[in-house]
Amino acid sequence: MNLALKDTLHAPTRFALTALGVAFLVMAVIGMTGLYRGIVEDALLILDRIDADLWVVQGERAGPFAEGSAVASDMDRRVEGVPGVADVRRFTQFSQQFSFAGASRRATVTGVDVPRDDGRWLPLAEGRWLGGSRYDAVADASTGLKVGDRIQLARDVYTVVGLTRQMVDSAGDGLLFVGINDAAVIARRRTSEEVHLARAAGSGGGAVSADASSVAQESKISAVLVRLDPAADAARVIATMQRWGDVRVMTMGEQRDLMLNARLWKLRLQILTFTGMILVITAIVVSLIVYTMTIEKLHEIALLKLMGARESVVVGLIGQQAALIGIAGYVLAIGLSGLIFPLFPRRVVMLPADLAQVALALTLVCAAAAWVGIARASRVGAREVLS
Repeated sequence: MNLALKDTLHAPTRFALTALGVAFLVMAVIGMTGLYRGIVEDALLILDRIDADLWVVQGERAGPFAEGSAVASDMDRRVEGVPGVADVRRFTQFSQQFSFAGASRRATVTGVDVPRDDGRWLPLAEGRWLGGSRYDAVADASTGLKVGDRIQLARDVYTVVGLTRQMVDSAGDGLLFVGINDAAVIARRRTSEEVHLARAAGSGGGAVSADASSVAQESKISAVLVRLDPAADAARVIATMQRWGDVRVMTMGEQRDLMLNARLWKLRLQILTFTGMILVITAIVVSLIVYTMTIEKLHEIALLKLMGARESVVVGLIGQQAALIGIAGYVLAIGLSGLIFPLFPRRVVMLPADLAQVALALTLVCAAAAWVGIARASRVGAREVLS
């Protein structure tokens, strides 16, 4: 006879509510870990998909994903002449507000260097890639746009010719891909309020154009992407361009490290801290539950000892009950996570390795909770059955 299972079936409602409470705590741990994984994947989407060996950015800057960067508009032609360079592409990315269907929306405009790059690295769900004509756009489904929709950006109207899914930036804004020249025009556009304030302040000493740049740099190209020849010496290519003095050359590994260990470092610490707190709370809750269940069975435990039951029987009873609570809570947490997390506005990525670590943490929590109950049960004497 399995005493732990018998005792569980004796009060199934209490066990179900206990397992559900543990499941929600475990689900919170899985959710925070998965949210961080999702943010990391979103932040690295462009870096991983765009296939560039080197990023040429503004001198003494860390690149467009960390801070403002602007290189000369003809920088691609300078880089193209460096020995060892296979091909180059211009790149820019910035946030943009726009109106559609009577509502204000937000997207991250990303410039694709058409015709050198038609965006075939984009995972299209519908429509086509960017062609040679201007005023085409490929939008992510999270922007609420569909193929054939027309939106106004700056002074021009763009037609959505393609649709992607789950292509967002680290802030969760959907990506909107346009030609690099279109992106530069959109970035240079100034609002009427900016023009009015600039005129009032007397900036520039003359008439201010509505297409004038709102920053010191005239160019709106953030970086130049470089693919190297297979036989090229990357260190020599980097050293050649670094000697120009007005650019900084970063490898793909440096860009990834900058994104993960600089831009997302505080987020990682916050999620790790809250995950640790929830695990501690889970340990306290499960320990209190197991301890309470042990207290309720002190008379039965004393009777078992009076009947000559070995200590291992009592240890097995409490340990198996703690394990049943942990297993039921973990299974419920996985099931609820699969149902609820897809409804979240941000992507939650549940990796098998993370789920295994959560399972290991819950095993340790249940082991600690069982130890608390066993420690109390070991102090029960057989004579207490008569009290």
